[in-house]
Amino acid sequence: MARLRTAIDSSFWDLNIASPQTLDGWAKAIPEDPIPLDSSISSRLLRPQQFTFFKNHLPIPIIPSFSPTSNQNLGSFSLQSLLLRVISTRWWLGLTGQFRPRKLITDIKNDICNAEEFDLSTVKDVGKHFIDKSLFSLGLTTQFALTPSTSMLFSIEGHGEKERRRHKVMAYHKLPEHDLTLEAAWPQLFVDHKGKYWDVPESISLDLASVISDSGLRYHFGLHENRGNPQAVNAIDGKPPLSLLPGLCAKAAFTYEKIKHFWRDEEAAKEAEQDREPDPDKVLPYDSRLSVPHAAISGIMGGSCSSWIWKGNSFFGNDSREDLEVSIRSKRSRLSADLFGSVCYTFQRGKFTEDFGDLTRVDARLDISSASAFANKVLNSFKSSAADISEQPSASPRFNLIFQQQVAGPVVFRADSRISLESFIRRNGIPIEDFICSLSYSFKGLESGKVVAWYSPKRKEGMVELRLFEF
Repeated sequence: MARLRTAIDSSFWDLNIASPQTLDGWAKAIPEDPIPLDSSISSRLLRPQQFTFFKNHLPIPIIPSFSPTSNQNLGSFSLQSLLLRVISTRWWLGLTGQFRPRKLITDIKNDICNAEEFDLSTVKDVGKHFIDKSLFSLGLTTQFALTPSTSMLFSIEGHGEKERRRHKVMAYHKLPEHDLTLEAAWPQLFVDHKGKYWDVPESISLDLASVISDSGLRYHFGLHENRGNPQAVNAIDGKPPLSLLPGLCAKAAFTYEKIKHFWRDEEAAKEAEQDREPDPDKVLPYDSRLSVPHAAISGIMGGSCSSWIWKGNSFFGNDSREDLEVSIRSKRSRLSADLFGSVCYTFQRGKFTEDFGDLTRVDARLDISSASAFANKVLNSFKSSAADISEQPSASPRFNLIFQQQVAGPVVFRADSRISLESFIRRNGIPIEDFICSLSYSFKGLESGKVVAWYSPKRKEGMVELRLFEF
């Protein structure tokens, strides 16, 4: 099934969206935004772990990525690699690096073309460009296993074109049927549904989430604090999202998930549930999660309750924005409750075992991120202004369509698109709100592991990731 769990995960501040803007490879989703596209969810593997796999199992020690920068001379294209990795039984350290070649090539070309004669001074001028710090970025990540169920992670990264470094501290603790996570970052990078990035000077989250149960019930409790005015990274103007303004918020959410199969290949389903034993006569699928032909409808519905315990003042913002922040903050309810849900129809043909024409899959999903906001829109007969829509981005239901088609062997093309139903009604044609296309290469030896190269035309970003047991 498609990621129905994203409905509850996107209600909190700990959902990672894949992004090449940081060396960690992700930015945080913003609560109260529309539910993100499935393919935009970041890999659960840390970036140094992904680079290690690329270096050891694939002939690609250097990974390309695309991400716009505030300095257009640097260009969007960059090369990333794992520079150093140290491993022990309970500890590891990884040093990642990034290089943007466009500015270097342009500067060298200009020096050579403008030089009257190629002499020693020209060589010195060219050599200076190789030590331009704006071309390089470095990230250091280390993780300690304190106990078999507890670990700590520390990371710091610096970008040559920016003065401020990014710091992050995370603590994981595995409880029976639950995951406990503590995360602090300064600053923390968030991305909204329009593709705009926001930096929050200080962000701290404490989350307790239940794992998936056979009953379909899941719940999540969180405590989150923002400090400092959010700063737009790639936008000149615009109001910051309410969820990112300074304050302390306690939130709880629960969901119930159910699936109904219209038909499915029972033999393939039984084989998928069995352990993968080495059998030379048995043809294994490229991905065990795409090995069962079926047609089904699934749904998830839930509720959330949040309380802004403290609507704090900005500690780091400029006085010129104070009146704006206070006026926006006053619209944020101190206590609120809401309902949300998704319904998805899935059709899959093929077992993904043959080299050609053995996988075609379509997932069509309708998301309602906020039942209360949607009800207000219905009562107002969809006459809200564009300003109202921007202030309540989750008011309109979204229709998500995921199409997957085998190209050849383990290579699969995938396209994810999202449409706002309100925009569809108001305009002629089909206004696509978001779109991500990707190519993936699955590895039989990993059971359900693949290298994914994706590109987002809306954000003008793209990167390569390793994803394990993820849709």
